[in-house]
Amino acid sequence: MRIIIVGGVAGGMSAATRLRRLMEDAEILVLERSGYVSFANCGLPYYVGGVIEKRASLLLQTPESLHARFRLDVRVRHEVTAIDTAAKTVTVRDLEAGTQSCESYDHLILSMGASPVIPPIPGIERALTLRDVGDVDRMAAATDQALAAGKSAVVIGGGFIGVEVAENLAERGLQVTLVELADQVLPPLDPELASFVADELLKNGVSLRLATQVSQIGQTSVTLSSQESIPADIVVASIGVRPETRLAEQAGITIGSRGGVVVDDSLRTSAPEVYAVGDMVEKLDPLSGAATLVPLANIANRQGRRVADVIAGREPAPGTAQAYGTAVVKVFGLTAASTGANAKRLRAQDRRFVAIHTHPVDHAGYYPGASQMHLTLLFDPDSGEILGAQGVGPAGVERRIDVIATAMAGKLGAADLIDLELAYAPPYGSAKDPINQLGYLAENVLTGEQVIQWDELGAREPAETNLLIDVRSPQEFAAGSIPGARNIPVDELRDRIDEIPPGPHTVFCQVGQRGHVATRLLGQLNRQVTNLTGGYLTWKAGQRARELSHCGQA
Repeated sequence: MRIIIVGGVAGGMSAATRLRRLMEDAEILVLERSGYVSFANCGLPYYVGGVIEKRASLLLQTPESLHARFRLDVRVRHEVTAIDTAAKTVTVRDLEAGTQSCESYDHLILSMGASPVIPPIPGIERALTLRDVGDVDRMAAATDQALAAGKSAVVIGGGFIGVEVAENLAERGLQVTLVELADQVLPPLDPELASFVADELLKNGVSLRLATQVSQIGQTSVTLSSQESIPADIVVASIGVRPETRLAEQAGITIGSRGGVVVDDSLRTSAPEVYAVGDMVEKLDPLSGAATLVPLANIANRQGRRVADVIAGREPAPGTAQAYGTAVVKVFGLTAASTGANAKRLRAQDRRFVAIHTHPVDHAGYYPGASQMHLTLLFDPDSGEILGAQGVGPAGVERRIDVIATAMAGKLGAADLIDLELAYAPPYGSAKDPINQLGYLAENVLTGEQVIQWDELGAREPAETNLLIDVRSPQEFAAGSIPGARNIPVDELRDRIDEIPPGPHTVFCQVGQRGHVATRLLGQLNRQVTNLTGGYLTWKAGQRARELSHCGQA
């Protein structure tokens, strides 16, 4: 059996090595357009930033090492220029020798990844991208030159990669401006959590230009749609990626509505004996059943393994083509992570949901070094199905999002988080882990507690009915509260019940816990009340998000 794999990074190399472990007698040919295979593309920004000091650390394998261990025929600088699915051949150009050949296959695996989005901006040819080792070499050299010049950099795009690049350029000593078309950084996060990330960038010297775009790139500056000119010794385009499907489309392979190759649960394309994996294929959103694009290395690696199993005759694993899109990013001293859908996406899908917000510490508060994190859980108010989660904080965030992603894959409901038995000791967590706390809050909602979101709450004037009640201490109230709120501390509610007519009212505290106590108490005293989920801290973060989105620059 002869198997050809086009693309030798995450998905392609996972498929190749797995195939060899399953099929010693197969002939396996890997064709890679660049000069490198099996490199750590997720580590590229950190090499630019000097965190990864040795370039060789990015190169996990070589054609020689792969041949020695797996007897793989790996050919770098070999570009596939055409696929003939009827003849079961590919046309290959040797980029070093300038020659062309035709290679036949029994099975063909496409793992060609995605290419950077390059917008039609005048001067865009000066912008750098970051997808492979050649890109990182160019960016590292350009960074050194910028440090010797005006020390200015502009990063176009505030998504995960853009934020990583901005951080690492700033760590090298450049004055970085991050330009994002959306009104927030990290669009997968809801704005109230993204505001913490924006403030962390600002605190570390990264300037932000939100809700704007680059209209022109000059030799030493960029011009924004607002007509502002920003110095730019180096410009990085990190706007996103699109599936690399040109060859597949030319071969008549079906391309889906999202622009990726369509595959089934076995990762088969519409062409016989042709498979596709990784960033170039459309995935299935388990929540909506719709096609989606999720360009993540761990999914590509998983699909590479699964497609090898299928070719070797094993039963396809369920959910191979699905992806929740679990992701994490470091932003200076913070970690931001998410899984599943955010509120904006759910609203666009007209999906009913409830979002709950918590602000726990990452481990027991009495143990030194505890730090506050910010978590959001979104779930179906009828079934309790978990729809997504997000977190931001200095420590412990990725662990909690991973647990929720696992719960989603296992079809656990939001209230089931209560009963997860998670490792606990004071240096690592709390007896009531933040995950368990999310479960408690979800169960409260599912059993009838009414909650309101920060963005559903408008400024209110004091009134005898429809009160906005701040149940924190007088000292906390004096330090800042929601406009129109009346301060009745939770411990005084019983004695001051005559000040509270039947309702409806909204109560809030700092993070939501005392608000829950007040809601339960007042409900039993025949008052109709709703709790502001996440409390004053979430409301304040939401106001900060609005402030950032409206200013256009920071």
